[in-house]
Amino acid sequence: MYEWHRQLMTIMEVIDESICRRDDEALTLHSLAQRLGYSDFHMTKQFHAIIGMPLKRYLTARRLAFALQEVRDTDRRLLDIALDFGFSSQEAFTRAFRQEYGVTPGAYRRKPVAVVLRTRITPFDRYAFGMGEIGMIHSDNHINIYFTTLPAHKLMYIRNAVSNGYWDFWQHHGTIPGEDCHTICGLLDSIPGKLDDMGSSEMNSGAGQIMAYENSPEGGSFPCYPVPRFECYGVRLPVDYDGPVPEVMRLADVAGGEYIVFEHGPFDYEQENRSVEFAIDAAWDAFDWSATDYEFDPTPGRMYYFYHDCTRFWKELWPVRRKQA
Repeated sequence: MYEWHRQLMTIMEVIDESICRRDDEALTLHSLAQRLGYSDFHMTKQFHAIIGMPLKRYLTARRLAFALQEVRDTDRRLLDIALDFGFSSQEAFTRAFRQEYGVTPGAYRRKPVAVVLRTRITPFDRYAFGMGEIGMIHSDNHINIYFTTLPAHKLMYIRNAVSNGYWDFWQHHGTIPGEDCHTICGLLDSIPGKLDDMGSSEMNSGAGQIMAYENSPEGGSFPCYPVPRFECYGVRLPVDYDGPVPEVMRLADVAGGEYIVFEHGPFDYEQENRSVEFAIDAAWDAFDWSATDYEFDPTPGRMYYFYHDCTRFWKELWPVRRKQA
């Protein structure tokens, strides 16, 4: 049942890698179909059925997402960018760019605006399909616990008081026009200067994007969270950020503060994700606050941050303060 979803995961990776290598030959329908051992016709049919758009449309949208980053962050000639990303001329690039984003590359370079990029689609995810982890545990589930200080910054985000976890968050926002996962992640991908962006060229959902909880007496309850909160999704930005802010998002000033960090190293997403989550929760529950000078900080406006990147870490930052006498 899930075989084609799995195979298209490979194709999505090939597409991004080939765009980065400027390898147009690897991006032809015939070349991609050959990788899976199917006919061009069958590849086209299955891609459209599962992804929800024609392969050609997806390729153009991904090329433009990569190209936009070059337009925004470099001073390279627009013609060179156009040719690098598979467009036959600067005019063809400008036409496609304007059709996709409603602005020309030149105008966007002069004044960047928030636009929805085509983030990479994930056709197969065990957790999205409700299958959970495979269960072949390899890590030792060692959790590093330490205190750190985050300087003042801004947070651009959407929030709600009713969802309970990542999947429920996006199910809820998927019912709100303009706040579905693709739109929000695409908008956030177009925002420059994200503090947690590790410089990835993939332009995929997650580049510098994080889940968060905001302490608030107006928020909802959450089993693992000590106080009422809003569940949030967004990006951290420099305290002096003055760039575009999408209409559907908030931009909040977050004061500098101290945090306790629970961090697990790299792990296998399919085999270990649920186990790592349980290990982090167990470490939080067992933590001996009496041996420290800190306590959880329930002050309204304090933020909790959750970083999920299986190639680097699972990391949770909980707001703390010095114990009061």
